[in-house]
Amino acid sequence: MTVSTEELEAMYEQELEVPLADLRPAHEAVLMVADQPLDHLTLASAVGYPPEEVRQALAGLAAEYAEQGRGFDLRNVAGGWRFYTREELAPVVEKFVLDGQQARLTQAALETLSVVAYRQPVSRARVSAIRGVNVDGVMRTLVSRGLVEEAGQDAESTAILYRTTGYFLERLGITSLAELPELAPLMPDLEDLDDMDQPETLAVEEAAAS
Repeated sequence: MTVSTEELEAMYEQELEVPLADLRPAHEAVLMVADQPLDHLTLASAVGYPPEEVRQALAGLAAEYAEQGRGFDLRNVAGGWRFYTREELAPVVEKFVLDGQQARLTQAALETLSVVAYRQPVSRARVSAIRGVNVDGVMRTLVSRGLVEEAGQDAESTAILYRTTGYFLERLGITSLAELPELAPLMPDLEDLDDMDQPETLAVEEAAAS
């Protein structure tokens, strides 16, 4: 048997308890933490008000935000209500997101990136062995920043190999890996660098700062 919207609303009204809080602030609080659009019946159950009163309050809030020129809208999309950034402010949001992606790398990320740059293509396990710590999380960060990418698999171990990207070269201001600063000729192999300051890290840092 199909239940109409009116019947659903009547059922909700019968089950409602005493209102939990003022209607509009209650809507704002619930919608702020929602990860998907919420229909007015769900909101009515959450805030303890009749569905029709909730519906009217939502429409009123949406109109109020638009009239005040807030940085966000309350929209009824896909059968539910949700907060959205105002469209004309998209450039501001985009700049914020991009600036966040360009935030300075941590020392751990710089060291990992340095090992990849000088030993590529290289597996995460190999980088971890050279640095003496697990680099899985740091490697994911470097991949998400576009500085490192997958470069096939190792023929023997089938481990995924990683290499630096064109964006890495762009950020350093060089056109090829051949332009990376050379390590001191008498320095030990990278396998032996666990117990001392790592010159390859310093080399990349100096190039990035130049």
